[in-house]
Amino acid sequence: MNPDLTPTIWILLEAVVKGAIVIGALLTGFAYSTWFERKVIARMQVRLGPNKAGPAGLLLPAADGLKLFFKENIIPRAVDKGIFFLAPLISMTVAVLAFAVIPVGDPTEVPWREGLLQLGIADFDVALLYLLGVTSFAVYGIALAGWASNNKFALIGGLRAGAQMISYELAMGLSILGVVMIVGSLSLHEIVVWQKAHVWLVLLQPLGFVIYVITAIAETNRAPFDMPEAEQELIAGYHTEYTGMRFALFFQAEYIAMLTVCALAAALFLGGYSLPGVELPWFGDLAVFLGKVIAGMFVFVWIRATMPRLRYDQLMDFGWKVLLPLSIINVVATAVGLALYQNGVFG
Repeated sequence: MNPDLTPTIWILLEAVVKGAIVIGALLTGFAYSTWFERKVIARMQVRLGPNKAGPAGLLLPAADGLKLFFKENIIPRAVDKGIFFLAPLISMTVAVLAFAVIPVGDPTEVPWREGLLQLGIADFDVALLYLLGVTSFAVYGIALAGWASNNKFALIGGLRAGAQMISYELAMGLSILGVVMIVGSLSLHEIVVWQKAHVWLVLLQPLGFVIYVITAIAETNRAPFDMPEAEQELIAGYHTEYTGMRFALFFQAEYIAMLTVCALAAALFLGGYSLPGVELPWFGDLAVFLGKVIAGMFVFVWIRATMPRLRYDQLMDFGWKVLLPLSIINVVATAVGLALYQNGVFG
């Protein structure tokens, strides 16, 4: 073997192994997110929730997976088959790719390689731009599913997804811009390191954090912003005609997207894998990171269990007339604050 190629081969092998671990973790996280949601909502509604399949219902996700795997895949006669098959794959692929740049711990030394091992698949200077760009493609899976289904309810759901994306993604991007202005980097790892050295950015960007949380709920099409599905109005919206594992891919994409936006919220505003003034080993970093993601998932479930769905026109008004102006105000206030700080007004 060419010795000049050996480091490259090890880097590729390492990326493949880390990618496989992350994909396995995301699929497991998706499965138990459904169990977690059912349990939390049941407790809020004074019910038991899953309790039959295994202890505390822990085998229910496996039972659901087997059911969907063996369920008949029905294909309506007049669908555009190529796009109909491709749409759920787009949604699932985008959901998994978005997690590639999330840092889950400090780089650590390992005996089998020189230098430090990055805990996460990758990190680069424009990781945040990559993540925002990849997540923007998620709407294509939903819109194409609605269009290809040859069903008016599915088509309306797909169109709603496109209009909803435009209305909230501007505010989401601007809510994150304040973080980038303060840290001066688009690398998620550097944003976490800055918070370890200074302060969690939720304290400096409270308005940006609130706007991000609201837009993240819309990003994942969750209640009260689940307009593309809206079962009382659209049966099941864009995935009305999907059954079996094709439906499961949309289901997986939604929950993996929830995990991703929770992980991104932790990295951008809540110190990522770190705790203030505490140095932890790699498994401690991972435990802290997972704890913050689970807390974010609890908020998602809590909101779904307690808030009614908005009307479609209310969502559009809220995105354009409330969130967008507030996010612009936040960016301007951040710029003014930074200018004053750099000129010594704050000491």
